[in-house]
Amino acid sequence: LLLPRLPWSCPSLKVMVTTGMFATILWNLRCFLNPFEVSREAPKNAEPLVVLMWEWPSKEVPNISGDICHELYGIMGCWLTMERQLLGRADVVVFPHTRLQPGRDRLPKERLPGQHWVWVSLESPSNTKGLAVWNQTFNWVMTYRRDSDIFIPYGKLVPNQSATVNIPTKTNLVSWVISNYHRTQRRAEVYKNLSRYLHVNIYGKANKKPLCKDCLLTTTSKSKFYLAFENSIHQDYITEKLWRNSLMAGTVPVVLGPPRANYEQFIPKDSFIHVDDFGSLAELASFLKTVNSSRYRQFFAWQKRYSVKLYADWKERICTICTAYPKLPRGQVYPDLQSWFNA
Repeated sequence: LLLPRLPWSCPSLKVMVTTGMFATILWNLRCFLNPFEVSREAPKNAEPLVVLMWEWPSKEVPNISGDICHELYGIMGCWLTMERQLLGRADVVVFPHTRLQPGRDRLPKERLPGQHWVWVSLESPSNTKGLAVWNQTFNWVMTYRRDSDIFIPYGKLVPNQSATVNIPTKTNLVSWVISNYHRTQRRAEVYKNLSRYLHVNIYGKANKKPLCKDCLLTTTSKSKFYLAFENSIHQDYITEKLWRNSLMAGTVPVVLGPPRANYEQFIPKDSFIHVDDFGSLAELASFLKTVNSSRYRQFFAWQKRYSVKLYADWKERICTICTAYPKLPRGQVYPDLQSWFNA
């Protein structure tokens, strides 16, 4: 490194200036190579938001090294990590409920000042156990519920002024993909009674006809209607059964879940059929079998204005924490998580 000649004659002064310049260069180099080591006293907007995943929500853990939020989703200043030694540097720590089962994991001993903990779940209250032990633990909740601090739906309609309607060729009337069939569920009871009046093509593990990942949409698209029956009935619990298996496939969903008014907060009222629209399942079956082509085509009018965006990647869901972060409430904690989720 060549330094400019200094006008001072005092050797000690030259040494002090030279040493100071070297120290500055080394400090800047350190911050460049190690973005997580930047002092918290630096301006907040100059630091990345560090989001620590205590565990990954799914069984397959992806590679999240690098600036993936920016590279994949255009979200800047957001660093995801699973390195627990960075707990002291994390602004947000994320805890998927599936990894909070008793005996499977332990939380850190304490939450650091200014740090926020997030509870994450995409399951319904009926399939979420052991919430009572997590009172006074989490600052924010991240679920499919619209009143969550961080809202992560299974899917949504996004504007798409295509002005075209694409209805795949139909070869059968009704289909249903089901993996876990339990006679005590309402969807099992509704199916059993509905099948008395019409034939339902059933696929999935429950019927020993599993579909490969690339086969699902091509299979359900051949049906005029799809039974988008949820495994339990709860506010806003509208899953991929509607978004992927039905709307994205190009078939009309027959839904069983929260009330029609709740569905209409997500999709147009003329894009689906609700089981409760009819006085009996016999009436529903009669409508499905006799609907004319003009009326059937009306169910797809939404395609002129929208297209389906499916949220199936946990990386994208977690990156949205950084987008929501500036507007999230500070200083709150959920005193009774179970009561909130079951409401």
